[in-house]
Parts: sequence; structure tokens; C-alpha cells
Amino acid sequence: MRRLLLPLAAILVLLGIWQLYAGVSGVSSLVLPSPVDVGRALVEDRGALWHNLKPTAAEILLGIVLGAAVGLLVAVALRLSALAREATYPLLVASQAIPIPILAPLLVVWLGFGLLPKLVVIALVTFFPVVVTTLSALAAVDPDLIKLMRTLDAGRWQTFVRVELPSALPGVFAGAKVAAVFSVIAALLGEQAAGSNSGLGYLLTVTVQNLEMSEAFASVCVLAGFAIVLFALLTLLERRALPWVHRSTSTGA
Repeated sequence: MRRLLLPLAAILVLLGIWQLYAGVSGVSSLVLPSPVDVGRALVEDRGALWHNLKPTAAEILLGIVLGAAVGLLVAVALRLSALAREATYPLLVASQAIPIPILAPLLVVWLGFGLLPKLVVIALVTFFPVVVTTLSALAAVDPDLIKLMRTLDAGRWQTFVRVELPSALPGVFAGAKVAAVFSVIAALLGEQAAGSNSGLGYLLTVTVQNLEMSEAFASVCVLAGFAIVLFALLTLLERRALPWVHRSTSTGA
């Protein structure tokens, strides 16, 4: 209850400050709508918001699966091959310095208008956190366990599958949760770059152009809510898949 009530109280305080500022400062609703106006838009435009959430949610989920799968495979390859790690890891880091808003229009030119460039944008944003956290988790595996496997005459692949990979799963989930938050931003950029005619990115673009700021803020709220739901679902999946990790953490606390 405490974990639920404290964030809820913080949100209510922030909304109260926002509402007070919007009412006292005299700022135009075209610049900053009040939380009441945004809430009204959420209710009145719920049909349009739900209709545009569905394609965006599908893009995000597919992009996360693609990015996480590629990230996990890359991390495993880099872990098993020191030569590949030394040769390509700096390139992976450098690739993240390319701004996605610049890369997204290029992907549309190369891949055309449709679902593929959006998935690539989301995958590019999501795979790097998975690579980094998985590699860090693999590097932190207890060396005594690896020595024990060698004593038992286990091969390199057996050691990786039975010891290293299970120990690295918390890192995989940590990267996936970070990627879930970033994927929402990537989906928005991908839809805007691809000139989509549906999705929350499209709805946000249209409402801003029409100066319907309450509706635009409502779209942002739905995106943020979807990111929170994704994060919570991954946390629940992690607890189900890795109960021993949370059990040991609780015991240690």
C-alpha cells in the first residue's frame, strides 16, 4: 500500500500545483491547459484516444520484442567472443550518438511508408539498453560458479547456459524495462516521421496543429500511462520468472 499511496500522493500534489498555476497565472489554455481541461479531454475524446492507442501499442510491443531479441543475441555473441566485443562494442556505443529524430526520416526514405520503419526505430532505441544491462550482468556472474563448472569438466557453452545466462536474467529484465519506457518515445517519433494516418503520434501532431492543446496533453497522458503499464507488466513477469531473486532480496532486506 505504501508503494502505491506515496506515488499517488506525489501525483496529486503535482496536479494541484499545476491546476493552481493555470488558474492564478492567467496563462492561456492554448499554451498550458489545466489538469481539469486535460481530464475532460480524456473523457470526451476517449473513443479517438482508444482508436489511436491500438496501432501505437501494437508497434511498441512488436518493436520491444524485436529490439530485445536482437539485443540479447548481440550481448550473448559479445560475451562469448572477446574479439567481437572489442571490435564492435565501441561501434554500438557510437551508434547511440545518432539522434533518432534525424535517423527516422532516413529510415522512411529507405524502407518506405508503413510499419517497418516504425519497428526499426523502436528496435534501435530498445536494443541498446538490453545489450548493456545483459553484458553487465554476464560480467558480474560469480567466478566461483564458473570455476566449479570447469572443475566438473563442463564446456564453454554448458557453462554459459547453466550458469551465466540464468545469472544474467535480472539484467535482461532491467534492460527490457528501460527499453519499454524509451519505446514509447520512439513510437511517437516513428509515427510522426512516417506520416502515419493513425496512432497517438498522428493524433498528437493533428491536435497541436489545430491548437487543441487539451487533446494533445491527453494523448501524452495516454502514452505515459501505457509506458507505466508496460513497466509494471515487465516487473510482474520478472517476479514470476525469477522468484528466487526477489526472495533473496527480501530476505536480505
